[in-house]
Amino acid sequence: MRIVITGAAGFLGSHLSRYFISKGHNVIGIDNFITGNIDNISDLFKTKKFEFIDYNVVNYIHVPGKVDAVLHFASPASPIDYLKFPIPTLKVGALGTYRALGFAKAKKAKFMIASTSEVYGDPLINPQVETYWGNVNPIGPRGVYDEAKRYAEALTMAYHRYHKMPVRILRIFNTYGPNMRLEDGRAVPNFMVQALKNKSMTVYGNGEQTRSLCYVSDLVRGIYKLLQTNINTPVNIGNPHEVSILELAQTIKQLTKSKSRIIFKKLPQDDPQVRRPDITIAKSKLKWQPKVGLEEGLKNTVEYFKKAIK
Repeated sequence: MRIVITGAAGFLGSHLSRYFISKGHNVIGIDNFITGNIDNISDLFKTKKFEFIDYNVVNYIHVPGKVDAVLHFASPASPIDYLKFPIPTLKVGALGTYRALGFAKAKKAKFMIASTSEVYGDPLINPQVETYWGNVNPIGPRGVYDEAKRYAEALTMAYHRYHKMPVRILRIFNTYGPNMRLEDGRAVPNFMVQALKNKSMTVYGNGEQTRSLCYVSDLVRGIYKLLQTNINTPVNIGNPHEVSILELAQTIKQLTKSKSRIIFKKLPQDDPQVRRPDITIAKSKLKWQPKVGLEEGLKNTVEYFKKAIK
């Protein structure tokens, strides 16, 4: 296949590009580096199966030649990013998705939108199933990301219903692994950097809020499987193993043999109290479930952060 991946220099986009190339496919990566990093994809320039375009996908997308699939992964994806770039976050979710869908339609290609568990907001049910509509504050500081992704899903389904386009809606739950930025702002990189530098590890609230952490290689496997199905409705991809933020901090402190102390600060507005995917659809229809345990995944990630900090 010849595949276009937007956000290719980001954390997920870079792993996805590498995975598709390893399967023998050709990848055209697009990124404008608002949060992506050229180092994430520097090794891919050595292969003829990878092309790269430095471009903002909120503008008209043009790639000559046949395209089999368009994977729209471009977006700031952590609270620190979408609070810093609220309007670009909304634009890439709305205009970027519109451009990517139009491009896929013109190429008669499959389209996949990288949605998120954030469409569920601060959920009132746990675990979260794909049929749950969510509990989202549209005007809160996190709303720029949550609503951009909810709109992107609605637009994707509109193209599917009206134009009969083959679409895939991927709801990604918390994912971690190599290529995360040191200043990413999410729990795993925050704790890793603080622990490795023996600085205070910052837990927000009382630390009892939960997350379900999926190692990046498991997520990428799930994405690949989803693309090959005929499922046009949303599918959760994530690890259903739920862990509290405080437990996560303690585990990372132990794995890094850090001398850091854990401190507590005020919980940010609209921070979800629980986060756990129901992966029944993924297990039954994709024959997918995560393989990498939390401790194994965190050990791999620690090794990456040790090198990145140096």
